[in-house]
Amino acid sequence: MSKDLSYTTIMAQRAEIMQASVGINYGQYATGALAFDYERLLTDTGYDVETARAVQSRTAVGNTPLVELENITALLRTVAKPGKGARLFVKDEAKNPSGSFKDRRASLSVHEAAKRGYAGVVAATSGNYGAAVASQAAKAGLRCIVVQESFDSQGIAQPEIAEKTRACEAYGAEVIRLSVGPELFSVFLHVLQETGYFNASLYTPYSILGIETLGYELALQVRERTGRIPDVVIATHAGGGNVTGTARGLQQAGVKDTAVVAASVDLSGLHMASDHDFNRKSFTTGHTGFSIPFTTWPDRTDVPRSAARPLRYLNRFVIVTQGEVFYMIQVLAELEGLERGPAGNTSLAAAFAIAQELTEDQIVVVQETEYTGAGKHPIAQLNLARQMGIEVVRGDPRTNEPGQRIVIPQHPAQIAVVDVDLPQLRRSYLRNALAALPAGARRVPLDGRLRPRRDASETDADTDTR
Repeated sequence: MSKDLSYTTIMAQRAEIMQASVGINYGQYATGALAFDYERLLTDTGYDVETARAVQSRTAVGNTPLVELENITALLRTVAKPGKGARLFVKDEAKNPSGSFKDRRASLSVHEAAKRGYAGVVAATSGNYGAAVASQAAKAGLRCIVVQESFDSQGIAQPEIAEKTRACEAYGAEVIRLSVGPELFSVFLHVLQETGYFNASLYTPYSILGIETLGYELALQVRERTGRIPDVVIATHAGGGNVTGTARGLQQAGVKDTAVVAASVDLSGLHMASDHDFNRKSFTTGHTGFSIPFTTWPDRTDVPRSAARPLRYLNRFVIVTQGEVFYMIQVLAELEGLERGPAGNTSLAAAFAIAQELTEDQIVVVQETEYTGAGKHPIAQLNLARQMGIEVVRGDPRTNEPGQRIVIPQHPAQIAVVDVDLPQLRRSYLRNALAALPAGARRVPLDGRLRPRRDASETDADTDTR
């Protein structure tokens, strides 16, 4: 008798599949209807920052250089007000084995898988993380499968995703390529069930603790170079792990007064699961299609509780346009001799604007770079945009329209940030958390008064606690 592999059947088994694949009993950390003991979840892994650094050093992960962007700092000071224009630094994470900071999170996940005796690891990602897991698995002698949302229903793949497929396969991983749609998670669960491999999710405690070393190193390096701590650290924000891990690492280094800023590319109006919109996104990560929903409800991930909790750590959240990021990619290459990919340069675009708000003696750190390549190069992505009928022009980036028009600045003075309303995101988080309560649970509206939860038929209007 054949096994039932239908979407409905697999999704019904998600809890037991995830439990077996990651080895964490998340239920023991629940402390109430809504709350869970987040700090104990991370502490129980046994990885403090020094232990994590020791694990990473065995596979040449971490200890990446901190580079002062002197020429870009000089440029931003030409458009800033007199006395304004903070010093810009960047942590060059492209020096990691697979070319991004995600080697840090993959290193602990793969190490844990090997320690627990798993024969292989599985990750669901279309981004740099697949290459990072594949690289670390190769070093550890483990099998690796990457489940990747790669193309639309017409078979058109984004050049950046195709580049990452190539990288995963170069490290010996098997890549399961899918078209855009809801089947990604069910296929991922099926692979975990069939193989018995470790769930190297982006959102386990191991993954987040792996990034702590980045924030920790950054703080130590800035202090050693300048004699002070950074005033602002800017991290490109998608699923929340980058911000969370970096902020926690800064805390581990004793840094309490540094502002942590998240930066995302504005892709408002484009639906992440839409076949039509899939190739109208010129960025595969670090954009609002991930950062907004994952900020307001992080537990939408492939583990029961996401260890990425960005709202705990953010002081500010800003967005930039696609054209501004493409512009800064070229600025970094031509002024600093660093050709790097779009993810880290999202933060650089934001940093260019935010540094102009600060004085010349202050310090802004762009927390990561990523490698670039044929598919990740701006020309490849812009060529696809034109193929999809998207207009690419020079002009005022404020006239950018996601999925319709990419506007590349004509002058550095045009680069700016738009702030996201963090209080509103916090209210959305609470509404989502309350809506996820099981039937019969007691619910606390924002006015603080307890009332019982209604049945599952209640509408969004019923659950709005503003």
